Amino acid sequence: MELGIGMFGDLAFDQTTGKYRNAGVKIREILEQVKLMDEVGIDVFAMGEHHREDYAVSSPEMVLAAAASITKNIKLASGVTVLSSSEPVKVYEDFATLDLISDGRAEIFVGRGSFIESFPLYGYSLNDYEALFDEKLELLLKINTEENVSWFGKLRAPMQNQTVYPRAKNDGKLPIWRAVGGTPQSVLSAAQLGMPLVVAIIGGMPIQFKNLIEFYKQEYRKAGHDESAMQIAIHSHTFVSDEKDVVDGYFHNYKSQMDRIGSSRGWAPYTKSQYEGGRGKDGALFIGNANEVADKINYMKEIFGITRFIGHMDVGDPANDVMMKSIELFGEKVASQVK
Repeated sequence: MELGIGMFGDLAFDQTTGKYRNAGVKIREILEQVKLMDEVGIDVFAMGEHHREDYAVSSPEMVLAAAASITKNIKLASGVTVLSSSEPVKVYEDFATLDLISDGRAEIFVGRGSFIESFPLYGYSLNDYEALFDEKLELLLKINTEENVSWFGKLRAPMQNQTVYPRAKNDGKLPIWRAVGGTPQSVLSAAQLGMPLVVAIIGGMPIQFKNLIEFYKQEYRKAGHDESAMQIAIHSHTFVSDEKDVVDGYFHNYKSQMDRIGSSRGWAPYTKSQYEGGRGKDGALFIGNANEVADKINYMKEIFGITRFIGHMDVGDPANDVMMKSIELFGEKVASQVK
């Protein structure tokens, strides 16, 4: 059972200045936080990709490369690489380079992403939303297993006996996970391809995802893949503090981000009752003291049989000292109870 921490690089909005917090300061804080994760024994760090004013990181590869130089053991993953609007050759080259810098610690989580800003930014049509991802995933997986690539698709120029360098440390192969939000077709595709699965569970009740994860296991076996190699992770909003007033106060950070995203999606304002409900045993928020968070992760292990849990820990941009304490507790107290 591996424990990881994920981040998107959320930037708090200052009502006084009318501006978001400085992205450079935030990125330097993230690096300080990843260094601490490595020191307290966290297994994985996953950095997200966004192309918006309220997030600091549009290029996870750059942040992960910087993190590689100040860490020794922690695995470094994208969380996620928005593959539909990325170039598979460049994705492989960037992460193979990261893998060599970090001596074999790079991973890629590929997904469609929950925002669409990257499509017009990079000149892609949303009409090709599904086809782009499927075609680019096919190419990325081929590059990952073959040094000499010949490939033909409909939305990208073909490759004819072309090589992609540098190659990753493990015979050129990088761990590539499929990140999904709950779509059965995405889960089926991951299972048939034998890809490790990351399920984002950020609302409602986690138990509602049990049938989906069982479906993945069933189709993975049916496709003839080695069951002992099966890996399943969940990725959920997480925050740890043994001080009740800090947990209560974190509601304001969380609400600010939920309301900011929700304003463009037609969501009602986020409430304290939603926060407390999500923190309960059956809710999707892993927010509370170390014992509460550990118990909840163990419950997920029991109902899903997960091999990895990623706690998404910077929603609403908590202060750096608060984040550092949350990371310390996650690595030292939560991990000991889960492992």
